[in-house]
Amino acid sequence: MPLSSQVPSTSKATLGSRLPLPTVRKRPGYHWYVVATVCVGAFMAALDASIVNIALPKMESAFNVSLATVEWVSLTYLLTLASLIVPLGRLADMLGRRWMYAIGFTVFIIGSLLCGIAIPLWFLLAARVLQAIGAAMLQANSVSIITAVTPAKDRGKAIGIQGSAQAVGLSLGPAIGGALVAFAGWRWIFFVNLPVGIIGTLLGILILPADAGKKHREPFDFLGTAILAPTLVAFIYVLNTGIKSGWGSPLVLTGMAITLLGLASFGWVEKRSTSPLVDLSLFRIPVFTTGNITGVLSFAVMYAVTLLGPFYLEYVRRLDPFQSGLYMTMIPIGMAIFTPVAGALADHFGTRMLTSAGMTMAIVGCVVLAFVSNPATAMIGYMAGLFFVGLALGLFTPPNNSSIMGSAPRTRLGVAGGILNMSRTLGMQLGVTLGGLSYQVFLMVHGATSERSATVAQMVPSFRDSYMTVAGMAAIALLLSAAKRINRTSAVAKNL
Repeated sequence: MPLSSQVPSTSKATLGSRLPLPTVRKRPGYHWYVVATVCVGAFMAALDASIVNIALPKMESAFNVSLATVEWVSLTYLLTLASLIVPLGRLADMLGRRWMYAIGFTVFIIGSLLCGIAIPLWFLLAARVLQAIGAAMLQANSVSIITAVTPAKDRGKAIGIQGSAQAVGLSLGPAIGGALVAFAGWRWIFFVNLPVGIIGTLLGILILPADAGKKHREPFDFLGTAILAPTLVAFIYVLNTGIKSGWGSPLVLTGMAITLLGLASFGWVEKRSTSPLVDLSLFRIPVFTTGNITGVLSFAVMYAVTLLGPFYLEYVRRLDPFQSGLYMTMIPIGMAIFTPVAGALADHFGTRMLTSAGMTMAIVGCVVLAFVSNPATAMIGYMAGLFFVGLALGLFTPPNNSSIMGSAPRTRLGVAGGILNMSRTLGMQLGVTLGGLSYQVFLMVHGATSERSATVAQMVPSFRDSYMTVAGMAAIALLLSAAKRINRTSAVAKNL
């Protein structure tokens, strides 16, 4: 008798699932433990994308370099994150998600430690690359892990909670960073990751479900990765430096050319690949494509407001960075209130109505911010505008993310999750670019010769017009959301 036939089938089935805690796995709400575990990584990875910015002036002094140079501490992280999310999502589909998640947290911890002890700037930049690699492994896996383990009836709520954990991390970054820099020093914005990271790693190993055994291994698309990574790096670089260096500068024009050539080459290669990095057929699914586009726009709205807010509060209201950070927490507070409700509603009533309502609320929030920008108005009005933007993202994100992931085949969940997270990163950069560019343009329209020479009388209408521009972007997202063909998460779940 063959040896394999002597092994009980139950033993075979449990070999791969021995590590997750058996008492947790047997509980009816086990998938919520998975969601909570994944949210730890989602929050930390997103937090580190925004927490650094407020510490850049201190780093500028510590390393004795220019602001343009020290900004690479933030830019390096975002470039690495954006370029690796999709390839790592594909690897997770092929090799398994639980161990990649745990390894990602370990890499993130090591990168954070190295960032905190960095002496020369080049060492800090290298450590930020390592940290971003770990963050990409976390973000590329988070949505796909949740989708794979969560019942269809709870998918909207579960994915919404994960998405909001990321958004709250992005929004809380300035406030937490400001407090750490003020009371402990800039190195602690990295050291604070260590205890949370260790806990997250252990939770990932013990709680996340074992990966089902692969019946076959597909080859990894190295050529597609080699094209996509520099293309995304060039695109993010153009968005970040176009305002500062000028859209007609040689480097920016070169970046645009690389982006266009890279996109064309990537599409040509992927169509002919037997195992593509990105299954382009996903974009033939209307819900998937529309959801990602509106996701880009929604995060652009949030990040434009997050960019403009501190400048307004410090330049017009004359608050210090720590006070500004506290006011900006109105956005994550609003998100935290609506996220669970929106997820539950999406699971029962569909997505189109909720995503449309969310973007309508975002328009209202931006309009409020525009018309209370005069320093003579009470701060409660500005706080209300920020709160409305947070409510809007909390209402929009769960159903939109659920519809995206619910429309993707189970064998492509990692890639779909990677594209979803890449859309968020691109949305962040678009928001920063649009927010900064619109403010600079409107300053010139209102008579300022430069940012430094601008008066409050010139700043106030510039902030007002910038917020109205962001409201216009939310209006585009509203139109796209209202035009979705499928508006029930249960309908798209049939693809799984």
